[in-house]
Amino acid sequence: MAIRQIKSGKAAELDNIPADALNADEKTASVAVASAVVGLNIHKGKSKILRYNTACNNPITVDGEDLEDVSACTYLRSIIDEHDGSDADMKARIAKARAAYLQLKNIWYS
Repeated sequence: MAIRQIKSGKAAELDNIPADALNADEKTASVAVASAVVGLNIHKGKSKILRYNTACNNPITVDGEDLEDVSACTYLRSIIDEHDGSDADMKARIAKARAAYLQLKNIWYS
């Protein structure tokens, strides 16, 4: 009964690990197995975890090693933050545009 509730996401295990955290570890393991079948391996040094709008802080492991938790990352040249989403990316782009404009402004008015 308790195992069925944990798998359905309705109950926590005895040590209060949320069912979502158990699912994340299971999903990571299944992705690692499926990718190994076709010759791909998850690089533990390059793989990072960005938690977005979650209170769960349980580590996610691949082959017994914990993946690194980060507060921001760059994906396809966009900065993604754990709190603001892509607001950090927009702020960085605006700052770069402002710096380029100020450099051109000196040339235009000289």
